[in-house]
Amino acid sequence: MDLNLTRLCTAFEGTKQIASGYLWQVASLVQTKNIRFNLEQVLIFDDLTGQVIDLDLRGLAAAEALSHTEPAQAEEPARKPGRPKLGVVAREVTLLPRHWDWLATQPGGASVALRKLVEEAKRTRQGKDRLRSAQEAAYRFMSTMAGNEPGFEEAARALFRGDQETYARLAQLWPIDVARYAKELADRAFANQAAEPSAQRA
Repeated sequence: MDLNLTRLCTAFEGTKQIASGYLWQVASLVQTKNIRFNLEQVLIFDDLTGQVIDLDLRGLAAAEALSHTEPAQAEEPARKPGRPKLGVVAREVTLLPRHWDWLATQPGGASVALRKLVEEAKRTRQGKDRLRSAQEAAYRFMSTMAGNEPGFEEAARALFRGDQETYARLAQLWPIDVARYAKELADRAFANQAAEPSAQRA
């Protein structure tokens, strides 16, 4: 499995937060605690996406691979002579005939026109994309750790409509560490929503 060991993450044993930091740090710490205290179910969450990181902490080989030193930076390969590559990746795009006809009339042809359209969409949707990503990250964690807690469904609705006050009130009903971490993720979503006045509120 290709893991980014320097991503930020947070580990929970049940509903108790037991570690936070870079993945290599958290994995090493959790493994050490597991050996000493025989931990119950441990889940490690990606701080950016709210997703559970699938990592086998039971094997000593995994612990050794993730142990005590920060991963070294990979050396850049030597540059070959000649024109540098521009990172262009060839992939299929399915469009209707009228779309291809329009692209064919654009300066530079279809590839240049499509790249311009993508860049323009990224600029105009940047705020909405950040908001959606932050909301989804908070919801993923909530669903996993608070899905059976009181007020979950209404808290989820409050998250997506940008109702920070209602969300905070309901999250207080959850286990302390779960509520605190969920609030950190949700606050990022609320901040993005405040910065995106055109965002739709349910």
